[in-house]
Amino acid sequence: MPQLAHIALIVRDYDEALAFYIGKLGFTLVEDSYQPEQDKRWVTIRPPGAPDGAATLLLARAATPEQEAAIGNQAAGRVFLFLATDDFARDHAAFAAAGVRFVRPPAVQPYGKVAVFEDLYGNRWDLIGPARD
Repeated sequence: MPQLAHIALIVRDYDEALAFYIGKLGFTLVEDSYQPEQDKRWVTIRPPGAPDGAATLLLARAATPEQEAAIGNQAAGRVFLFLATDDFARDHAAFAAAGVRFVRPPAVQPYGKVAVFEDLYGNRWDLIGPARD
């Protein structure tokens, strides 16, 4: 059956992106392989606790002016990615303590508790947890 394997996220620099996603959000590095024929790296990460085989973020270094222009604006100012958590309060507090910038405070919605944060480039993410938190 078809399934999502990777979602490309355009980044300025692999290592600064890894520092944010691993260092501040706790993501796990799945693969970091140099591809000399294209002078780039194949870098994939996934949220902590995600099972093997789950879709990953593919950190794709911008290689053209058009790609550079999309860094931080892949969804034209809308929320781009949605990060589900089983403990909203824990992860919201950990992200805030790590310096993650929240642009909308926590709010309870019919589908759960949600707050909007920005990654290091300005892409917007929803942190979503169960409404009971």
